[in-house]
Amino acid sequence: MTADERSELIADLTEALKNSAHLSDEEQQWVRLAIKKEAQSIKLREAIIEKSLVGLVWMGLLGILYILKEFLFAHGIK
Repeated sequence: MTADERSELIADLTEALKNSAHLSDEEQQWVRLAIKKEAQSIKLREAIIEKSLVGLVWMGLLGILYILKEFLFAHGIK
């Protein structure tokens, strides 16, 4: 491969890479919508985890209070 052939090959590859990187307007819109959907999905999962954790904490607190109430009633405090 001569120097001229090599520079021509590099120029062809550079041009091909430039042309392949461009998305049409419809493709760009689809990518934006996909990113937005994924962000909403992440927020939904975070909200579900947060609400579940809060519910578990409340249930634990109520369980402890119920056990405490039963202990106090069993030991003569009414």
